[in-house]
Amino acid sequence: MQGKTLLVVGGRSGIARQIATDAAEAGATVVLAGRDPSALAGLPASAGQVSTARVDLGDEESIRQLAEGIGAVDYVVSSAASPANGPVTAVERDDVLRAFDAKVFGPLLLAKHLAPRMAPDGAMLLLAGIVAWRPSAGKTVTAAANGAVSFLVPALAVELAPIRVNAISPGIVDSGAWDGLGAGKEQLFAKTAAKVPAGRVGQTADISAAALLALTNPFLTGETLHVEGGARWV
Repeated sequence: MQGKTLLVVGGRSGIARQIATDAAEAGATVVLAGRDPSALAGLPASAGQVSTARVDLGDEESIRQLAEGIGAVDYVVSSAASPANGPVTAVERDDVLRAFDAKVFGPLLLAKHLAPRMAPDGAMLLLAGIVAWRPSAGKTVTAAANGAVSFLVPALAVELAPIRVNAISPGIVDSGAWDGLGAGKEQLFAKTAAKVPAGRVGQTADISAAALLALTNPFLTGETLHVEGGARWV
């Protein structure tokens, strides 16, 4: 990562911030982008050179402006998400569109506007999710959006070559996303740890390590890396 420029979109998530921190500590210049740049501050001082920018993956003009403002870039990570959970009989179209804007349409437009500014040995990384492979009631939209990521990735890898494009599909990760469950969070984590072959839930460092691998390995493209402790198999 030394001397590289990394754009991380969806910078409020714990996973995104871990990737940004680890990349910066490895020598990258990092731009954290999201709808509210003021909410993206607070990475450790040791993380090195990190700046913020505004982007809304549901607004192509803001993506174009981000691309113009950032200039040349080596690596792009899109970790944004907008879950639309609930019974399919009650789902709202706008919520479905926001879910696909975050996971599919937005990353596609990031590729449109940023690929011409990327180095030939650059890479993009998208985030899918375990629910695409382990669907459950009430998560149909999330499953469909995450699954679409894994079909978008090889198509982009072929079209944008030699720029590489990969995805990571995390499982249950202690990223802050589950904190709203209160005491139920620990119950979920204990149940997950008892079930999956890895014997524990994921940590943001697990996902970040895989992310940096996917970004920097010159012979890896068009793939979805499943970093979920073996949850697909049980």
